[in-house]
Amino acid sequence: MSAHLAHGLGTDPVEPDWPPLTDGEVTAVVGPARVLWRSPRPLSAAAVVERGGRRLFVKRHHVSVRSPEGLAEEHAFLRHLRDRGAPVVEVLDTVARGEWTYEVHSAGVGTDLYREALSWSPFRSLAHARAAGRALARLHLAAEGFDAPPRRVQPLVASFTVFAGPDDPLPRLERYVTERPALAEGLAGFPWRADTHRVLLPLHERLAPRLPQLEPLWTHNDWHASNLLWGEDGEVSTVLDFGMSDRTTAVHDLATAIERNAVQWLRPGFPVREEDAVALLDGYQSVRPLAPAESAALPTLLPLVHAEFALSELDYFHGVTHSPENTRLAYEYYVGHAEWFTGPSGRGLLERLAA
Repeated sequence: MSAHLAHGLGTDPVEPDWPPLTDGEVTAVVGPARVLWRSPRPLSAAAVVERGGRRLFVKRHHVSVRSPEGLAEEHAFLRHLRDRGAPVVEVLDTVARGEWTYEVHSAGVGTDLYREALSWSPFRSLAHARAAGRALARLHLAAEGFDAPPRRVQPLVASFTVFAGPDDPLPRLERYVTERPALAEGLAGFPWRADTHRVLLPLHERLAPRLPQLEPLWTHNDWHASNLLWGEDGEVSTVLDFGMSDRTTAVHDLATAIERNAVQWLRPGFPVREEDAVALLDGYQSVRPLAPAESAALPTLLPLVHAEFALSELDYFHGVTHSPENTRLAYEYYVGHAEWFTGPSGRGLLERLAA
């Protein structure tokens, strides 16, 4: 096993799917440089590197996951945000070399307090939850006016298409699966149509009347504490990692932030930090108050917010990394996250947010 380990879909570190970046590799991309720190995040290989006294962030993707054209979509969004004064990293370069695509960013300003945090782990404090909410609201205000179409078909994008319309979502789901042959193949061993009818369609029926009033917006879609850098004042100083960004809605992104940070999906029993969810929401509304339609949509959207990304993960795990176990877990997330919200703990969180 290599010395560098990555986060898996559980709580234990695992052998990374992608070889870690080396000094020689980053030198070939950015010039003479050395690796200072390698990220444990699992879906790519990334590192903070030093070149000529300046710190940069270099991320390597397999071309089947991110082509230069796929990266250009999120980089255009980053440039829009930066032009509007949002605290995001600067895109410096995109490099294609053989089967790999590299992106180079500035390293950002602030302290990476959650550098080793797993997905779905909580904030350290209610103050951090409120600050994250404020920062998300400011990002949404900066995102206004970015009118690019939704992203092209590619793995690991947290889109909002299948359940985004008030009409029957099943034709959109069938089209989503058909457009992704590896996903279709990976789903073949699961009762996905029956489970969608049983679990997700009733949730969509409750959400459907709210959908026509939600304005489209390009959003971050992975708002977790580990994707934020922090200033000495306790505020968010830099927002990182727009790899899952796409055209969704502001309330979809807010629901994603609550799902990512307030429900601890990797711990037995899925403990809920309701106070964190409320603090994040309060912080958000102190900067960008929710419209009545958004307030009504939030508790009905939250149970479905992870579904489409779970399908995208399944596409990746089956078609790119060829992991039967992770494919199975991604399917469990597709059904299980939504189903959990129909139980007592999930209903309790939704009722708290609705209040």
